[in-house]
Order: sequence, then C-alpha cells, then structure tokens
Amino acid sequence: MLVNGAMVLPDPSGALFWPKEQTLVVADMHLEKAATLARRGAGFLPPYDTRETLRLLEGLMRRHAPKRLIALGDAFHDAKAAHGLTEADAARLRKLTAATEWIWITGNHDPVAPLHLGGRAEEVAEIGPLVFRHDPQPATGLRSADGEVAGHLHPKAAVTVRGQRLSRPCFVTDTRRLVLPAFGTFTGGLDVFDPAIRGLFRRDFTVFLTGRDKVHSFPAGRLERGEETVRR
Repeated sequence: MLVNGAMVLPDPSGALFWPKEQTLVVADMHLEKAATLARRGAGFLPPYDTRETLRLLEGLMRRHAPKRLIALGDAFHDAKAAHGLTEADAARLRKLTAATEWIWITGNHDPVAPLHLGGRAEEVAEIGPLVFRHDPQPATGLRSADGEVAGHLHPKAAVTVRGQRLSRPCFVTDTRRLVLPAFGTFTGGLDVFDPAIRGLFRRDFTVFLTGRDKVHSFPAGRLERGEETVRR
C-alpha cells in the first residue's frame, strides 16, 4: 500500500514493514494486560498474552531484520506493567531492543516509556514522508493528515465472502493516513464505521483485513457494519 507516497507492507500479524527504511512498526501491544486486569480485581486470567506477543514479535524481527522498530504507543497496558514482567520476558524484550534502533512512542496507557528495557522515547517520530504517533489527529486542513501512521483505535472490519461473514482486525488507509490494528494477542477492536475511525478518512478508504497467512484488501463499499466493541 502507498501512504503519502511511501510503499509500506501490511503483515498478517498486524505489523507494518517499510522496506525502504527497513522499519518495522507495531501498535498497541498492551503487554501484561491479563496481569493488569487480575491486579485490578477482574479475576484470574491466563498470564500468557505477553509471552505470545513477544513470540510473534521475535518472529517478525527474524524475518525482516529491521534496522528500526517503532512501537506506536500502548506497548504496555498501564504504567506498572513494564515493571511487572517476568525475568524471562524482560530479558527477551531487552534482547529485541538491543538488536535494532527501538523507538517507544508514548501512548495513553503508557505515557512514560519503559526505558529500563532499552530503546528511546518519542511523542512523535518523523521519518521521510511519514509521521508516526499513537493517537491519530483530526484533520483540520486538506493536508493535515498527510503521511500520518497511527494506532490507538484497534480497527476491525466485517465483510461477507462466498457466503461467509468475516470480522477481523484491519489496517485502514485512504493513502493519506494509515491506522494500524492492535498487535497484542489480548486486545479488542472498534468497527471501522464507528465515528472515531470513519471520521478520519475520505469516502474512498480501503481496509486490509488480517488473515492467517496474508492480508486481504477491500474497499469501503464492500464492508458491513460490525459490532462496535473496543477493549483498549
């Protein structure tokens, strides 16, 4: 897909790869979400979400060997979560941050970046024609959204293919801006027709639904309204 002239590749995992800049981008991992909810009295939840998300991230790092990784905010589910990692998971994450230039974009769940795990923190990162931030900004002018790559909204979309209705996390773009799906294994989603997402894009937006082995492109006109459930 093209975003403000930059050719970027959506991955079935929900990550984005920018070949020209050898940059891997992930949004909204929400590491330690299960542990955070248990700590808040939401009941016991299997504490495997962090382990599985890190496993997926390690696989992407091996496949793409990026020179840079950008985590688009909400990498951890709350301010305490980054200090609640098991020793093994913390070691795995430090190994990843040491292997490349690692940028933590601060989010609403993690306004203080976990610098004890490596990497550096930014509110916004500008690289060539693209601007990376956590929360997409409302357009206030014709070109105000050009090149924006963001997360935060956990987009998903529904479509019927060969009589079967599918609802999946997705990338959303109108070639000016792009919103990534959540990368974490324990996250929910918000339907792309919710005003929080739909209002960001022109009428002719496109979604890239994540599948098991590939992503599937659909124009807005092919989509159906889905459940507007979000767990951020």
